[in-house]
Amino acid sequence: MQMAITILISGILTDNFVLSKFLGICPFLGVSKKTNTAAGMSAAVIFVMLIATLVTYPVYAWLLVPNGLDYLQTIVFILVIAALVQLVEIALRKFLPPLYNSLGIYLPLITTNCAVLGVTILNFDNNYNYGEALLNAFGAGVGFLLAMILFAGVREKLEGCDIPESLKGLPITLIAASLVSISFLGFQGLAEGLFK
Repeated sequence: MQMAITILISGILTDNFVLSKFLGICPFLGVSKKTNTAAGMSAAVIFVMLIATLVTYPVYAWLLVPNGLDYLQTIVFILVIAALVQLVEIALRKFLPPLYNSLGIYLPLITTNCAVLGVTILNFDNNYNYGEALLNAFGAGVGFLLAMILFAGVREKLEGCDIPESLKGLPITLIAASLVSISFLGFQGLAEGLFK
């Protein structure tokens, strides 16, 4: 139980994929203009992270490693993630057209979202078993959601601010992203210190 809580806290706060590991920056900056699109994108990322871990773990552990093909890990994982994103895109287009339209070009970007690939690879680097890997994927997805929602709120507040002309647009967005990232440094050591 302690390990499960540590994995969740770590994925959400201390080792947040976006704000601590700097993975998934493209959708973080691109889809975080409004909280509703940020939440929709994050829900799709959580789903893809879970499904990707569900599929890639057995492929790696039971197919690639026993056959000495573990060096193909990255290529195989990218192919699996791309196929899963296509399935999510088809499902959203059919069942949730407004969300599909609001995400626009960013939905196919989940395929190239390095946070999704990162969680599948880091599951093996951290020596997680199957259950822990799924828990880590969920925690990482919730951490992605938290980062997206927080940053979308910051960006919505920035729209009403009087920003100097030289900082408008991307510069103020990057400054705000760095400040949100720095705020997460306060969580360092939280997961390790919970059960001491």
